[in-house]
Amino acid sequence: MWLLFAFGSAFFAGLTAVLAKIGIQDTDSHLATAIRTFVVLIFAWGIVFLTGAQSGLAQLESRTLLFLVLSGLATGASWLCYFRALQIGDVNQVTPVDKSSTILTMILAFLILGEPISPAKIGCMVLIFAGTLLMIAPKPAEKSASSGRSWLIYALLSAFFAALTSILGKIGISGIDSNLGTAIRTIVVLVMAWVMVFVAGKQTQLAHIRPKSWIFLCISGVATGASWLCYYRALQGGPASVVLPIDKLSILVTLAFSRFVLKEKLSSRALCGLVLLTAGTLLLLYA
Repeated sequence: MWLLFAFGSAFFAGLTAVLAKIGIQDTDSHLATAIRTFVVLIFAWGIVFLTGAQSGLAQLESRTLLFLVLSGLATGASWLCYFRALQIGDVNQVTPVDKSSTILTMILAFLILGEPISPAKIGCMVLIFAGTLLMIAPKPAEKSASSGRSWLIYALLSAFFAALTSILGKIGISGIDSNLGTAIRTIVVLVMAWVMVFVAGKQTQLAHIRPKSWIFLCISGVATGASWLCYYRALQGGPASVVLPIDKLSILVTLAFSRFVLKEKLSSRALCGLVLLTAGTLLLLYA
């Protein structure tokens, strides 16, 4: 059953990137992250009360709460970096870098959770890494522009914090309902996001956000909430080293929508990279 939730997570995560890209075109990335997180919070706690999971608050252990908070902080950092990267870079370049967190997650799962890494998994990691490198190769117009590569730094930081999120989240939800765990983590992300907004003085821009941006940011938040709920339900029942790669297949959904909605095209080199990245991810299911 956790496999179905993992694929559900991939689908909704794929929608999130494109919807968010449209929503943040004329909005500060920190402010957009804070708005989306508020929508996710409402969505997550709505599911908690619909399923009656709030009763688990009374049995919440301090260790579980600690790892959920740490996971939330890592998620917040990943989001802030990811949506900043989306704002200044193309979806079809930012997304592959973010999805490369699969490799780091597998390494951390081995070191911290004791999940095995076989030679087959190492081969899959090589394919994913090679595919990512091909997909982020600069376009001819970008090769002479150093500022055109700044998105890469944010995308790499996003991948690092995303990997950390998976490991901390896996530990944090081991003794709690996954929906409740997701809702608690979202509170942490929301606080972190709004702190960043006020520290940067971006709250004054709320009045200048266009109706179109509000709509797409809210829809993106709902998609994120659905992805989270599926992801942590899958993570609760399956190994992190397999759940995360499936979730990263959201890149196929993202690139399909970016092609038809944002009109972003893949070069032949990037297409080869996508094939390698997807093959490495799918082979992990059998490794």
